[in-house]
Amino acid sequence: MRIGAGVAPTPEIDWEQPLDGKVALVTGASRGIGAAIAATLGRDGAKVVGLDVPQAVDDLRKVSGEIGGEALGVDITAEDAPERIAAHLVDGVDVVVHNAGVTRDRTIAKMPEERWAQLMEINLSSEERINDALLDAGLLAANGRIVCVSSMSGIAGNSGQTNYATSKAGVIGMVEALAPDLAKRKLTINAVAPGFIETQMTAQMPIAIREAGRRMNSMSQGGLPVDVAETISWLASPASTGVNGNVVRVCGQSLLGA
Repeated sequence: MRIGAGVAPTPEIDWEQPLDGKVALVTGASRGIGAAIAATLGRDGAKVVGLDVPQAVDDLRKVSGEIGGEALGVDITAEDAPERIAAHLVDGVDVVVHNAGVTRDRTIAKMPEERWAQLMEINLSSEERINDALLDAGLLAANGRIVCVSSMSGIAGNSGQTNYATSKAGVIGMVEALAPDLAKRKLTINAVAPGFIETQMTAQMPIAIREAGRRMNSMSQGGLPVDVAETISWLASPASTGVNGNVVRVCGQSLLGA
């Protein structure tokens, strides 16, 4: 971790609920890691606006309802998505968590152009556009946070995942590029890089690949969505204002040489 100058937290913060009174946007919040992020930020006091594609809105409403949050059904790749999100957050937002992402695995030699382009839109380009819309409108509140979900694949690559690894490496590049500018505005941007996490998505992998993923770390087991969520909650905490431009691995010491 690289720690720089931050903004001193105010004395009246309740450290049992450090995000009390804050608004947090979580994309891809209907299940898995996104649902765990929403629940953890809600536990810490935030009013969570969970976002996911319209076809997942029933699950999203269930997740949001359990934490007293709001559900926003938007396809983040839609042309008007940034404007719709900004309009919903017209009173401002304190924490933005870019969690939405997909895999479209195939070797690069057999990768159709649309398979590459669609994944890049979801995993990277949409995040850039949403950031631009919120920052240009001045909607990210003072001492606000942007947290992006990257991946160990974005650090070390992965066979058959050239598109996914490229998009997640792009997320890390976006974090490093934006951090100095956001620091001038007393805002921060960081990323988490999960290793193998037990989710509905990883459960669909062939068992041999799934088991290999579990064993490629010092703990010889898969992580849980809450592991990622707790790390993000820490990055969103009022005590973490000096943490900017970092990529925090949530991987059980996977691929230590990467």
